[in-house]
Amino acid sequence: MAVSPWSRRLSVWLLALLLVSAGTTHFLRPTVFVPIVPPAVPWPLAAVYLSGAAELGLGLALLVPRLSRGAALGVCVFLVAVFPANVYHWLSGMALGGTPAPAWYHPVRLPLQGLLIVWAYWLSRAPHPPGAEAP
Repeated sequence: MAVSPWSRRLSVWLLALLLVSAGTTHFLRPTVFVPIVPPAVPWPLAAVYLSGAAELGLGLALLVPRLSRGAALGVCVFLVAVFPANVYHWLSGMALGGTPAPAWYHPVRLPLQGLLIVWAYWLSRAPHPPGAEAP
């Protein structure tokens, strides 16, 4: 199935917006994310800032045509790397921001993360418009 340059670009912008928003939130409200960091990870606050910086950097790199494919693969690696924190969050039953998650939250969130991985991988493989690739 052929992908139009317009639909690919829109998809890139949507994923970039999602990542930049999430990354920004890690810096604006880091204390919300610290409890989600599994105990095996040293320096939880630093891990929150590092993951926020990764999200910001990957989101912005998606918007640079010459970096877009590599950034999309980086998003895949990043999402796999933070998946254990999301599983830990679910299994520990902790509240996020002082409010317990609704019963549907984790069973929906974890598969959605898998869909985000598929989406980013698709972007890494989807054809770029002519001239958008590095020479």
